[in-house]
Order: sequence, then structure tokens, then C-alpha cells
Amino acid sequence: MLNLSSQLKSGIMILAAMFMFSLPMHAQAQQIDETPSAAAMAFDGLIVRPLTLVATAIGTVIWVATLPFSVLGGNAGEAAEVLVLTPAKATFIRCLGCTSNGRKVEYDDE
Repeated sequence: MLNLSSQLKSGIMILAAMFMFSLPMHAQAQQIDETPSAAAMAFDGLIVRPLTLVATAIGTVIWVATLPFSVLGGNAGEAAEVLVLTPAKATFIRCLGCTSNGRKVEYDDE
């Protein structure tokens, strides 16, 4: 009986990993036009980014734990977007000190 339980857990984890890597990842972000202050950058780097990183990790754990139910309900992609991708974008794509998600791009017009 114990062997069946461990096999079931292993199967669920393998299924969750397969679904996680099969979801589309959006690496592109829209350009933003903000000029944050030094205080905003320090606050963002020391407090906000670690919190959003923890939110990404917790959202990933919750998403994996609820993945079988999301797959059965047909909303695994939506759950991944809300629980994992939104906090990940706030952590890794948003410019330091900016309030909206996106990549700050500056072009030289020559």
C-alpha cells in the first residue's frame, strides 16, 4: 500500500513538471517610460523584489499542488499566469524602482 502511494506521488510530480515546461513563457515586455528616484530604487531592490521573489516561489508551489485540479478544470494556463508569471514578471522584468511591469529601453537616435 505504501508503494502505491509513493508511485502515485511520483507520477503526479512528473505530470506537473511536464505541464510546467510545456506552458508558453512570454519573455517580451512592453516598453515603459518612468524615471524612478534613488529612494524608490533602494526600496524596490531591498524590500519589494525579495517579497515578489517569495510570492513567485509560493505561487509556484501552490500551482504545482493544484495542477491536477486545474488540468481537469481546463484552466492550468490561467492558474500559471496568475500564480507564477505575474509575480515573476514583477520580480525579473520590471525595471528597478518602476511601478509598472515592462522593460525600460532607451534608444540613441543618431
